[in-house]
Amino acid sequence: MKPAPFQYHRARDVDGAARLLAELGDDAKVIAGGQSLVAMMNYRLARPRHLVDIGGLRELDRMHRDADGGLRIGALTTHHTVETDPAGALGAGFEVLKRAMTWIGHLPIRTRGTVGGSMAHGDATAEWCLLAMTLGAEFVARGPRGERTIPAGDFFLGYYTTALDPDELLVEIVFPRPAPHAALTEFAERRGDFALVAAAVDLDMEDGEVRSGRVALGGVASAAVRVPEAEAVLADGGSFEACASAAAEAVEPPADASGSTHYRKELVRTLVRHACEEAMSS
Repeated sequence: MKPAPFQYHRARDVDGAARLLAELGDDAKVIAGGQSLVAMMNYRLARPRHLVDIGGLRELDRMHRDADGGLRIGALTTHHTVETDPAGALGAGFEVLKRAMTWIGHLPIRTRGTVGGSMAHGDATAEWCLLAMTLGAEFVARGPRGERTIPAGDFFLGYYTTALDPDELLVEIVFPRPAPHAALTEFAERRGDFALVAAAVDLDMEDGEVRSGRVALGGVASAAVRVPEAEAVLADGGSFEACASAAAEAVEPPADASGSTHYRKELVRTLVRHACEEAMSS
């Protein structure tokens, strides 16, 4: 199929993009890599009357560590840039981001798709959304009223819905601290497909022992979610098996043609355990 008619606008800078979004209102969509939006437009699942192209804003294509050890990723950084880390910007403690990129589609998608685009799209199974929830990322948005920072826990609101206002542009994602013992894993019917269920874990370890941790799931709700019941097991010194069981019991995934609620709960149980084991050995 072909998309519904739309008008194309090319932004020259970040402030110009924000002004365009403010002028065009709810009928406008931002496009960068276009790996999700274009497909939805072709199937008429999305029908924006205006596209604001930010693909040429090179100032948003960056990745660097800050003085506090955190990592800042510009919204136009591609998945492949993170995967290959050509400038060595990731450094120690963020290897989980590189490893997670191999789960995203196929190489052409990773080469064109952007970190900010994936986050702003808000797919409940997207690897970046799950990483943001697990590692406590913060989102920097810019609009006519200036710049604001949104915690990951407040950013993802539901199916393809985020806290970005219609006239705001996502410019940067901040991972505030290294996560040396973190892992992401998932299950899809075919390699490169959207995950049926995905799990990510970030363990706090001391002297080889797990003291606490964060557990997040994708594909079990309308957005990526943290699972405090599973995290409580880790904080109490429980086993990875007990943590995985707590995660499975805490969620009620939707059923569809790809799997029942029970099937997805069993996937949660298996994937959380595997993610914990991988995170501990990293």
